[in-house]
Amino acid sequence: MSIKQPTIKQIAQKLNISISTVSRALHDHPSIGLTTRLKVKKMAAELNYEPNQTAIFLQKGKTNTIGVVLPELSEYFFSSVVSAIEETAYKKNYTVLLAQSHDDPETEKQLIEKMKNHRVDGLLVSLAKKTSSFEHFEKLKNYGIPIVFFDRIPSVPNFHSVSCNMQTGTIEAVNYLLKKGHRTIGMINGPSTLLASQDRREGYITAMTKNRLKFDPSLIVQCDLTEKGTEDALESLLNHKRKVTAIVTFNDYIALFALQKIRQLNVPAGSKPEIVSYANLPLIHYMDYKPIASVEQFPSLQGEKATDILLDLLSKKENGTSKNSAFYNIVIESQLIEH
Repeated sequence: MSIKQPTIKQIAQKLNISISTVSRALHDHPSIGLTTRLKVKKMAAELNYEPNQTAIFLQKGKTNTIGVVLPELSEYFFSSVVSAIEETAYKKNYTVLLAQSHDDPETEKQLIEKMKNHRVDGLLVSLAKKTSSFEHFEKLKNYGIPIVFFDRIPSVPNFHSVSCNMQTGTIEAVNYLLKKGHRTIGMINGPSTLLASQDRREGYITAMTKNRLKFDPSLIVQCDLTEKGTEDALESLLNHKRKVTAIVTFNDYIALFALQKIRQLNVPAGSKPEIVSYANLPLIHYMDYKPIASVEQFPSLQGEKATDILLDLLSKKENGTSKNSAFYNIVIESQLIEH
């Protein structure tokens, strides 16, 4: 049997005063005398009365809730981002509502709509890998819901974002391999819809051409970030007419898929390509055959900065100073970590 929560009406009846007086007393309204306020609060405590937060939020026009939509929480990168988001948000008395798109654009659209219907004050989003249209985000502007993108950000302007510099990270990765003597360097890149894939490609081209090496587009193979897609991309590089001695992979998970496939193919030790990847997963350090280096993308810092931006936007909105504000586009410098 469920127990009904006490209401301000019951407090009013117990004290023989009006409901509006109880409400004002509970909110320390100056029109209510101290004696009455103390009586009301004492009775509320005796009845175990708790304020109806939903009603309060609706009255204030805010819920102190921010939504987070990301591809996969199971990935270490995104779980690290979420931890930073929660820590930063909780310090400002905000609750975090979390959802996963599982890298599906349609699911992403549905989640954005649900977040709107749940009256989140703002959103933090990392795009699904195949998202190519941003209309569902543009619509939120009509409802005054600010959005800040992190890591996987839109390739169009007029959105707030926090990301890591993948071009400079890729240049550093390719230069590192060139210094080790590699000249035929392949790349297993992500879907072209991701700005991060475009940045990796541009970084690769820049590094090769600045080192006076001819750019061979056939050495960059795209994959859908799945294990099967990685295996197909790897085989394409291993069967390339030129002997590929090193590979830059989209992230550490793609590197792990590739390394596993190399083992299955029994590639001779002297022919195994050296691999550099991105994300710098902690588990890499415990592996025997692993990427020789990884580009650190600082997920916690991305989460913290994205949340700070969103909370700043919400503060400006509450104070009525959000109009004509410039767009935040924070780019964090990456760092190559040798293993």
